[in-house]
Amino acid sequence: MFISETEIIVRYAETDQMGIVHHSNYPIWFEAARTDFIKKMGMPYSQIEERGFLLPLIELNCKYKGSARYEDRIIVRTRIKAISYSRITFSYEVFKLGKDALITSGETMHVWTNKQLKPLNIKKHAPDIYESISKVAQ
Repeated sequence: MFISETEIIVRYAETDQMGIVHHSNYPIWFEAARTDFIKKMGMPYSQIEERGFLLPLIELNCKYKGSARYEDRIIVRTRIKAISYSRITFSYEVFKLGKDALITSGETMHVWTNKQLKPLNIKKHAPDIYESISKVAQ
């Protein structure tokens, strides 16, 4: 199973009045990590879109277990939790660089669609994309 690690440095604008990262930033970090994951697979998401396929979000889950602060170096570990011909679920774990304590965990579920947002079977319409993603999911 392929696990991607994406480093993020906490910006001042991402913190709240208490000096910790605001909860609304974690889904943004998940998106950055997911895009990085797909790129590291050898298939930038922009190329998938150019071929007419989209992956809109249909579900988001996030559990907060710790906190991060301004200028902390964060690692987001991303993997594929589940894949089918029509959906894909990514799993995320967020840590401070060099620390073992989990700060946040989460999942996002996406559906394969065309540019008109009509759901489709990615294996049927783009078997090469499905095969590439399936290989790293195992």
